[in-house]
Parts: sequence; structure tokens; C-alpha cells
Amino acid sequence: MTTAALAADTPDYSLTVYSSAQPGQVSTESLANFGNALPGYALVRDGRKMTLQAGSGVLRFTDVATRIDPTTVAFESLTDPAGTRVVEQNYQFDLVNRDKLLERYVGATITVEQQRGDALERLSGVLLSAAGGTLILQRDSGEVVSINSYSNVLFPSLPGGLITRPTLVWLVNAKQAGTHDTRVSYQTQGMTWWSDYNITLREDDGGCDMDLSAWVTIVNQSGASYPQAQLKLVAGEVNRAPAPPQPAMRMQMKTMAAAAPVMDEGFQESSLFEYHLYTLGRRSDLPDNSTKQLELFPTASKAGCTKQLVFTASPQPWAYWSTPIQDQGYGATSEGTVGAFLEFDNKEANKLGMPLPAGRVRVNQASVDGTLEFIGEDVIKHTPRNETLRIKLGTAFDVVGERKQVSFSVDTTAKTIDESVEVTVRNRKKTAARVVAREYLYRWSGWTVTAKNRDFVKRDANTIDFPLDIPADGEAKITYTVRYKW
Repeated sequence: MTTAALAADTPDYSLTVYSSAQPGQVSTESLANFGNALPGYALVRDGRKMTLQAGSGVLRFTDVATRIDPTTVAFESLTDPAGTRVVEQNYQFDLVNRDKLLERYVGATITVEQQRGDALERLSGVLLSAAGGTLILQRDSGEVVSINSYSNVLFPSLPGGLITRPTLVWLVNAKQAGTHDTRVSYQTQGMTWWSDYNITLREDDGGCDMDLSAWVTIVNQSGASYPQAQLKLVAGEVNRAPAPPQPAMRMQMKTMAAAAPVMDEGFQESSLFEYHLYTLGRRSDLPDNSTKQLELFPTASKAGCTKQLVFTASPQPWAYWSTPIQDQGYGATSEGTVGAFLEFDNKEANKLGMPLPAGRVRVNQASVDGTLEFIGEDVIKHTPRNETLRIKLGTAFDVVGERKQVSFSVDTTAKTIDESVEVTVRNRKKTAARVVAREYLYRWSGWTVTAKNRDFVKRDANTIDFPLDIPADGEAKITYTVRYKW
């Protein structure tokens, strides 16, 4: 006996969407370039009322995504889970198209329509061949005709084995006859999501503050639509084995599906294993071939921040040293650049304090006429609360400088290098500027600063920072000597 989902039944969709994209990798402009390789997937749970016959019966289910992974499919009866089991499962995807119909009708009679001027001519006969788009028919008179151009082909019926939509077919053994509340779950490709953050920056003489808003974009190219679905987003790097998922994974998915829905209309964050789960408190439509943007959390207003200008001119240390860099000319003299950065603490005390999924951060600032102008963007990784974020905005226009070697000597017997450096930074703004001059001690891992005209802060094992307060249209000079020993 064949049964099916009730035609009048409204599905109860619940989707958990995962993203495998690198932060900032995907944008709405680049979606067409990904095709079937859209970096993400979704766990779909579809709740239906289905009529089951007592004993064994065939259940056909057509409302599935065309990019379904059939190895992840799980069917269960919520009405009688102990008494209902799937004995056999099939996924049929031999979808009907013109070429398949022609192939099936070789040796059978079809009708071909051709446009002859204003008239429509019909030719009927046995289809002998349909290779390369050319139809060869044998008419009732025995005449064989070759047709290269035609407007339509009429088939008497749809041959067996061809279907119009991908179909899951189960052989179900049920103890309880009647209407069951059921749930079908599976994974599908063609779905992903990402975060976008917008910052409105305000500056004054005492520092800066900002407004931070966060949005998520959900992309559905799975080949199915999900009306009024409960949406969940997983932030974190979830490992996927190359082998098909095992049944234990499907059991875990059912546990996730059983979580109580959140009633608030916005996203609510919660922990899921070593990841973060964002659950939308209202249901939302997710049509096929669409993108949807949703507010991740309300705008955080007037959060504190710090603008930082960083001057760098020295080469960065090598990843791996084999010997000290004894070449005097390496990095001896160079013009530097001044990077503009924005830092802020992701803490409740700073009106933030929520886990921030990886994404692109765009920063805007009001110009003299009050309109917001774009001033830079950067990408952040998954950032937990109570961490500090640092956004690079660009390169400063009015702060310039250079670095030059003043003296250099190598003593191979004592295994030392002595190098003196002079760094000059000029501020051509009409206002004072605070700049950090960052020096990388790149010649060897063992070093000591033996002389300096300004105090510095040791940033890490091979980096020192000189904080500078430079007046309007003024300059600051740094001199120091470093000894490398190996």
C-alpha cells in the first residue's frame, strides 16, 4: 500500500544553518560564482501529519531540497516512535526532462509540432532515434523523416520511473494505523550564512565612541522553500568528516531539534557544545534562491572605543631564523606607513559583551555636512565576549615618517650585532596626533636595547612600541640602539 503526506497539511519547518565560509569570503555580489560549492549547509527538520496503514506500507515524500544529502535522512513518528520503524529507504532523483522522455519513447509513437508560416503542422510516427537533437520518425506509410527543427513534442503519457520532483520513498512498518505526527530530518547543501557589522564612529578631543549594529545574511540555494520556518544559526568551526554521517549524528540532530523555542522576536544566543547557537524568536519565510537579512542583536549605542595610529617602517621578523641577519643593508632605511586602527572591548561594561560571529565590519563617520561616509572595513574572526577587537581602517594621510640606520657593527667572535636606529614621524594635521611607532627587532631572537631617548613598551618577543604625542604640524624623533646576541 502507498501512503503520502496529507495534501492539506502545512509543514512545520525548523532549520539550523551552518557556514563553512572564511570570514568575509562571501557577499551577495559573489553568490553566482559559488554555484554548487556554496560554503555552508543546513540541517532541515520537517514536521508533518502523515497517514500510515497498520503493517507494512510505502510512504512517498516529495517536499525535499534538490541538494539533499540522502545519507543523512531520518524519519520518525512522534505519535508512536516505538511502534513505527523504517525498514527500507530510497531516494529517487531521476527527474523528467525532454531528453529523458525522448529516450524512453524510442520505439513508441509520438507527435511532433512544426511551425510552417502561420500554420502549425503535426507529424506523428514511431520515434526511431533522438540523437543530437534530431528526431527520426517512421510514419504510418512507412516513410522515414528526419526533423531538425520543431516547436514541440507531444507524448501520450509520462513513462514509469520518471518523476517531476526528488522523492524519498520509505518502506514503513507501523503498529498504529491512522494519522501520525512525523518528523523528517536531513542535511542539504546550498545554504549558508554570514555576519555583517556596521559601526558609526564619532570622535572628539577626549577620544571616540561608536554605535555597533549587527546583521546576518542567510542564503538559500538548496532547491526548496521553507515557509514560516524556525531559524537557528551555528557559529563556530564544526568539523565534517569526508565519510557520510553516521546514525549517531542523526540522533544528535534530533536532540537539537527538541530544544524549546525562544519566544522573543530577535535572536537569542546560547551555547551548543563548543559553539554558539543563535535562535530567531519568530518564524520567517526562506524562499528558494533568495537571501534574507535579519538583525542579529539590537544596536549597541555609544560604546567606548580607541582610535590608534601605528607607524611601521622596519621589516617584520622571519618566521624561522637559521642564522642572524648580518646583512647591514637589510631593512636599513625605509619610508614607513601609518595604519589607522579602531579598538574596542567586547564587554558588558562597554555596552557590548556578546559572542560575535566572524564577519565583515564596516565603519562610517559623519562628514562636515552630517552625512555618513565610509572610512574603512576589516574582517573579524569568531570573537567571544570580554575580548578586544582591533579593526584596521586604512592608512593615515597626514602622518608620515621614515626610519634609517645610524650605525651598524658585527662581532663574529663575540657573536653580537650592534645597530643604532633613528625613527622620525611628522604630523601634518592641524590638530595634535597620538601615534605609536612600532619597531620590529628582526635580526635575531635574542636582543637587548642598550640605549634609547624615549621609553617603549614591549609588545611581544620581537616588537617594541614607542608612544608619541605629536603637536599639530610637528614631529617626533626616536633613537635607540639594540644589541643582538647569539
